[in-house]
Amino acid sequence: MNEITYTTQKMAGSYAEGWHIWGWEVPIYLFLGGITAGIIIIAALMMLKKRGKDFPVSTNRVILWAPVFLSLGMGALFLDLTNKLNVLSFYMTFEMTSVMSWGSWILLIIYPVSILMILSTFREGYSELYVKISKKLETIMDGKVLKLLEYMISFSEKNRDVIAKTAIPSGIALGIYTGILLSAFNARPLWNSAILGPLFLVSGISTGAAFIILLSEKDERHFISGIDVKLIMTELFILVLYFIGQITGGASKSEAINIFLGGDLFTPVFWIFFVFAGLILPLFLDWQESRGIEIHPKLQPLLVLFGGVMLRIILVKAAFILRDTSIHKMLY
Repeated sequence: MNEITYTTQKMAGSYAEGWHIWGWEVPIYLFLGGITAGIIIIAALMMLKKRGKDFPVSTNRVILWAPVFLSLGMGALFLDLTNKLNVLSFYMTFEMTSVMSWGSWILLIIYPVSILMILSTFREGYSELYVKISKKLETIMDGKVLKLLEYMISFSEKNRDVIAKTAIPSGIALGIYTGILLSAFNARPLWNSAILGPLFLVSGISTGAAFIILLSEKDERHFISGIDVKLIMTELFILVLYFIGQITGGASKSEAINIFLGGDLFTPVFWIFFVFAGLILPLFLDWQESRGIEIHPKLQPLLVLFGGVMLRIILVKAAFILRDTSIHKMLY
């Protein structure tokens, strides 16, 4: 009995010392990484289809937000780090078997790709801002800074298709990574599913589409809304696969998924705030709008964004609740 008590207390101590309980920063990082991926993928596809005149926001303007969201997400993750200097170690080497190592380098690639995308569409998307910036740069270093900017913009415009073709797999890698980051933790059966990668990717593209809808006018808004409807339906299908995989994946996974199938707190939170508010209700509102019923244009995309945030908050928090509960059962 003493040996068993000692072992379980040691395991509990290791858990307390070895696991940093994630706060709000990690779910926000995962959300902002997903929406960044969605913006990059959609913008790149629209660039390749030459839709700048018809759909200026999704083709030329929204990409400016990609490095902004990614930087905010990285800032949130940095706040969560216990030893913040350790972030430099990820860029000192590359470990093929490390999910964090892959993620660090994917994030490093996304910045130059998104900046090149911005430069390739800047004159079209932000013509007035370009003129203002050009006038201010004319007097700096005898116009050398302006010449450099114009060269970079011209280079990016000439290679726009190549940049867009590079951006699509980069965005897909970022979107999938936000899910794989969780699924790599084998000790947490709620996360230990290969489905999380595709789920987070589709959710990220959907939230990226929702953000574009918020910024768009009528024709572009309807076009992107049609895309988002398909993404939401795909997300629902992947979610069903996730539940099937967890239920049939063994005792630990089956027990873990029960937190969404009868748990006191997370069952209503998951089904009301994510599935209903973030997926079902946006689909219903789109159907109502297609029938000619007037719906506030910002309501549907705001619900999709809300659902995207809630998915990540719920999955992160629920996994830690399950871990705490299992430790409690072992000790008592």
